[in-house]
Amino acid sequence: MPSEPARSSDQTPSAAADLFAEPLDTPQMQSFAPLCSVFRRFLRSRDLKYTQERADVLDAIIARDGAFEAEELLLDLRQRGHDVSKATVYRTIRLLLDAGIITQSLFDAKQSHYELLYGREPRDCMVCMKTGRRIEFTSKELVELRDRICRELGWQPIGHRFQIFAIAPADERV
Repeated sequence: MPSEPARSSDQTPSAAADLFAEPLDTPQMQSFAPLCSVFRRFLRSRDLKYTQERADVLDAIIARDGAFEAEELLLDLRQRGHDVSKATVYRTIRLLLDAGIITQSLFDAKQSHYELLYGREPRDCMVCMKTGRRIEFTSKELVELRDRICRELGWQPIGHRFQIFAIAPADERV
């Protein structure tokens, strides 16, 4: 499920609301707008263009399953024959973060990881702080807690992200 778009300091709440003008309970919103349309609207709100390079980066992210590093994405794009610069990849990742399409997850102190958020079911995970091993899980109780908190505060839940940082049992090997 999509998350509410993240706002940078120069984006007003009304500008973010314009990106998703459809009411949340309509069939159109429930089926989710194509990501390229969402990204185009976001870029337009910032007076930026939807370039072929940005489209290539978004397509490569959509094709991935799970978390990725910016450098992995760059190598993947180049292996597919796309002539995209490292700066373009990093700038596009920043824009996708600001648009609420991807999320940044820090699994270790060395490298940032990113994950497609918009239009996907929540992926809750546990990360071992010693090995970096990551396991995904689902929890009906977490969804119920999220929904209850939102209801109590008058918000409408759209999605969530939950990470547990822990130490895996010593007998588990990667």
